[in-house]
Amino acid sequence: MSALKLLTMIQRIQSVYLFLTTLVSILFLNGNILRFINNSGSSINIAFNGIVKSTGGQGLEVFESVWPLTLIAILIAALALIVIFIYKNRKLQLILAKMLIGLVVILILIVCFYSYMIITKYSGTFVPGFKMAIPPLMLILSMLAHRGIRNDDRLVKSYDRLR
Repeated sequence: MSALKLLTMIQRIQSVYLFLTTLVSILFLNGNILRFINNSGSSINIAFNGIVKSTGGQGLEVFESVWPLTLIAILIAALALIVIFIYKNRKLQLILAKMLIGLVVILILIVCFYSYMIITKYSGTFVPGFKMAIPPLMLILSMLAHRGIRNDDRLVKSYDRLR
């Protein structure tokens, strides 16, 4: 079995994790990210286009932009795809996988910041939803991908030592 076949065979699981990270990141940007309800009964949402307040019949009003959140989520999706396709350079792949983990941690911190801002500034109460589990899921998938890449690197190095 050649080293190239071995490499492509052992690269699969982290590619799945990275692809799932990309899909989950795109899913995170689709629709409302988080939802809050303030004292007056109006709904405040963190969405792709900003912090949006919707009242009964008056429509939607965008209060603030959340471009850092949007930018980080897009960068996560793009970086995860890049990491998948540079499988021949494991050192660079490991570095970029660490950067991916860092970006996901930054995303979680930004979501927490905007949530805290809405709770304090607009007297909002958090309404639980499935999207609040997406950033920790992205972190877990990114960490699993990094671990898979690291294990593959160790395996290939041990294979090279045996030759």
